[in-house]
Amino acid sequence: MGAYEVGMLRALFDRQIEPELVVGTSVGALNGAAVAFQPAMPTVDRLQEVWMTLDKSEIFAGSVFAGAANLVRTRTSLHSNRPLRKLIDDLLPKRFEDLQVPFQCVAACIERAAEQWFFEGPLAESILASSAVPGILPAVQIDGEHFIDGGIVNSIPIARAVELGAKLIYVLHVGRIERPLAPPKNPWQVAVIAFEIARRHRFARDMASLPKGVVAHVLPTGEPKPPRYDSLTQLRYRDFRSVAKRIQLAHRATAKYLADAGLGGG
Repeated sequence: MGAYEVGMLRALFDRQIEPELVVGTSVGALNGAAVAFQPAMPTVDRLQEVWMTLDKSEIFAGSVFAGAANLVRTRTSLHSNRPLRKLIDDLLPKRFEDLQVPFQCVAACIERAAEQWFFEGPLAESILASSAVPGILPAVQIDGEHFIDGGIVNSIPIARAVELGAKLIYVLHVGRIERPLAPPKNPWQVAVIAFEIARRHRFARDMASLPKGVVAHVLPTGEPKPPRYDSLTQLRYRDFRSVAKRIQLAHRATAKYLADAGLGGG
């Protein structure tokens, strides 16, 4: 679903809208760091190439049985994060300080039950921590603490952008907030939907409490009929067949949104 962000980025750069600050969570940390490294259209081309070949990247490699074997071995995750680390090393520089635009990403600290923002030092470890989807990828240890996916504590971090002085914010999301929810029908759905409500509630609250003078544009994915968010959504993380379609839909819809709003100079 992070492919939507690539389409949104292309539309933004088409209209010469470039960032002065980037904050990201989970897959948004990976996409965001790439943009902060080189905020220009060639980066979007590179990201699109990465997304279009994710099925060959071995990030979620192996059969269901292999994943189960890894879960038995580690007791906490279906996959190793080594392939994702290699992708990060191939795509990005080593340190936050090497990025052209200020960038921050968030992860959830297990020991402190709190959000942790990373903005200096080694880049790969921070992105791996922010992207450590519980049960899918392992927690990441940094300075004696353990971190998991930033979406647990701050799924769409517009409040952080405001804290850092942003006045005009473009929200590049992965489409979750567009997907309708329905009452759960089994115990697994109870947990998934309860968590989803908590994530969306914070975003809604942050949007409703934007300070005077701050404008946030929530860019569209372009999905004509977003599917209902249910337990199966979480189980399709290895299905990359819709990547090209999602990039195209988001690019087209965001381009129209920006043009209609008179944003940018394209």
